[in-house]
Amino acid sequence: MDTLLHPSTSSMAKRPCPSSAENPMLPSFFSQMDNLLLSFLSLSDSSPPVSLDLSFDRLLESAPSDADQSLLIDRAHNLGSLLLRAANRSARKRASLHNSIAWALPPDLTIKVFSMLDSQSLCYAAATCSMFNKCAMDPLCYANIDLTTVVPKVNNAVVSTMIQRAGKSFRSLKLGIVPGPTSSPGSCQPLVYSIRNSVDVSSFSWNDKKTRQGKESSILTRSCLYPLSGDNGAAGTLLRRLHLYNIERMDNASLCVALAACPSLLDLEIVGLHVELRQTLMSVSSNCHLIERLFFESSKTGRDDSLKSPTCVDLVNNCPNISYLSLRGFKLHDYKVRILVKGFRKLKYADFSTSYSISGTFLRNLGSGFGGNLLEVLILRDCMHLKEVEVARFLTAVLAGDFKFLRYLDISNREGLASEGDWYQRSYNSSIIPLKQVLEVRPNICLLAEFPSEGCYIDIDHMFDSDVNSEISLPSQLSSHTSDGSLLMSSSESSYNSDQGSGNEEYQVSGFVIYEESSDEVDFLVV
Repeated sequence: MDTLLHPSTSSMAKRPCPSSAENPMLPSFFSQMDNLLLSFLSLSDSSPPVSLDLSFDRLLESAPSDADQSLLIDRAHNLGSLLLRAANRSARKRASLHNSIAWALPPDLTIKVFSMLDSQSLCYAAATCSMFNKCAMDPLCYANIDLTTVVPKVNNAVVSTMIQRAGKSFRSLKLGIVPGPTSSPGSCQPLVYSIRNSVDVSSFSWNDKKTRQGKESSILTRSCLYPLSGDNGAAGTLLRRLHLYNIERMDNASLCVALAACPSLLDLEIVGLHVELRQTLMSVSSNCHLIERLFFESSKTGRDDSLKSPTCVDLVNNCPNISYLSLRGFKLHDYKVRILVKGFRKLKYADFSTSYSISGTFLRNLGSGFGGNLLEVLILRDCMHLKEVEVARFLTAVLAGDFKFLRYLDISNREGLASEGDWYQRSYNSSIIPLKQVLEVRPNICLLAEFPSEGCYIDIDHMFDSDVNSEISLPSQLSSHTSDGSLLMSSSESSYNSDQGSGNEEYQVSGFVIYEESSDEVDFLVV
């Protein structure tokens, strides 16, 4: 003990050179240190702790001055800390060696498995042991970054760090809040988020979500996509898939800058962002010429009527590879929708659910010639101005042999279809729509046509707090047959009020309420 606390001159000298040839005293030094450590560790555990205390007190009493006593105490602290760190390091090395022997997969296959995990599960795996941590740091594990959460957990720093780790393997990025524990872009639940439909916020404190001194803000802001355009757009050039959900502080300028850095983008999904449809599509048509899938759900259903015909034409001309188009909750007019559907020659999937102004005239002669004839999926759920006569004409064209590839059609409407002469007159069980005939002639079509009972009263208060959802993927069992041969699906609520006027008239939306959360109220907890 005295030797440990009263080091010799050689032990206080500079750290010896690793080469034993240059320093012949090195073996003897290591031997002396090993013997001292062995003697110290050989102390019996059964010895009363007071004996160690008494021994240390005697050493302090033998010190000639107060300064020497302080030096002894400091040295005891330092040696204890060094010994503890050495023990922890050796324990980790032994555990890592044990894991490498017990773990059946080699590192390359382990990295392959980790690359299939979502980002949160990858972080959990990395924290398990040093071997897993080393494998989880491989860029391949961050090729497809998924930071979507049910509750706020991610901030800008996390996004930037993971993009840096991905390096040249970077291919996909998903960010934001997807409400509901099972909610996903292919589910029936609303994708537009508000604090009212959050399922797990009971443990959150608003004070924890505020930026405080010494604590980094844990909310995604408009600069969360800056890593895509930073470093001369190196990361954005590699990106193939970008999905953004309910990032309240995102604006048009920041989104357009990010899209400008993604010339190889194939899949773009935007839900609940406070960005304008026209500006976003202009940026897509200018920068993302290879895009194949475009999904855009408005944060303010029925209010965004910014889309202009020239923008539609530019999108069709500059992005000819689009085969999947979903514009949900926008105030679209038939002639604009027709430009899109007829213009995209490869279009197989079209979803215009809750499009406020669609009457269905764009469906006329859609199956003949190029554009529209390749449609496999058409979703017009809860389009408030969709007319029964236009639906009847469309299904008659299906019976006549048009739309040979069509396999899924949704014309359900929670307020019924609009009558031809009077918009106020709603049709709940139309006799002119040949549902039975279509099911008999084309049994391969999954036809969803659910309407409320005639004269059904709809609570306006519930309409404001609900949102409409159509199917993005096609599950194997979607509906059930009714007695009249039509197919029914559980009703989904629209998030806008019934309005006056025809589907293609410019009119004032009255009595419409938008509920929004303050951008300062929704924050993220850093994992």
